[in-house]
Formats: sequence, C-alpha cells, structure tokens
Amino acid sequence: MFELILWGVVLAILIIAELSTAQMVSIWFAVGAIGAFIAALFSIPLIWQFTIFTLLSILLLIFTRPIFSKTVKDYTPTNSELDIGKTAVIIEDVDNLKGTGRATLNGVDWIAVSKNNETIPEGSIVIVEDIQGSKLLVSIK
Repeated sequence: MFELILWGVVLAILIIAELSTAQMVSIWFAVGAIGAFIAALFSIPLIWQFTIFTLLSILLLIFTRPIFSKTVKDYTPTNSELDIGKTAVIIEDVDNLKGTGRATLNGVDWIAVSKNNETIPEGSIVIVEDIQGSKLLVSIK
C-alpha cells in the first residue's frame, strides 16, 4: 500500500511540474512513475519498482526526446528579439572607447554600442544587430 501511495504522489508531482513548465522535461519521469506504480500493483519489491522507474525514464528520455525536439518547434521570440533588424536613431554620439552612446528605438531610450567599434554621430540612422541586456548593438545603415 505504501508503494502505491509513493508512486501516486511522485506521478502527481511530475505531472504538475510538467504542466507548469510545458518544457517536456518531467513527462518521461511521469511515465516511469506509471511503470513503477503498475509494478507496485503487482507487489513487485520496492527495489525493482525503483529500477523500473529509472530504466523506463532513462530509455524514454534517450529515445523520444530527440524526436520531440525536432518536431515541436514551439518557440516564441521575446519582444527584444523582434527588434533585431529594426532601425534606431542615435541621440548621443556612439564611441565604444569613451563608453558613450544612446539610441532611440520605438520611442525607448537605449544604451547603444557600435558593432564594428566605429564612432557613430548623433542623428545617424542605425540598424539594431543584437540586443545584449539593456544595450543595443548597432551598425550604420
């Protein structure tokens, strides 16, 4: 009876973890817990239940995770990633050596850094090459 409760609790925790993250991380362990739960139903010793849980989880992880990784491309870019490739206006001269530079992108004031270490004068139109934290990595358009 203890084993059934144990594997039921483990299964519930793993399902809740999977539903809260949706990253396909704990689903394989949940299936392993189902296997161990079934073993507990047949009164198989606890050490074998753990073995079934471990082996089933590892085998599923090894053989099915690559398949899911290739077929499930559920990636949503962040807001800042959507700004890469857009144009911005330099509002303070960009000089990497002096550590100066600001740009406006979509009405927001950003720190600007030159991608090619070139000085970019105020008023220039630049392309956002990358965003690193709170800095725009820019190049002259």
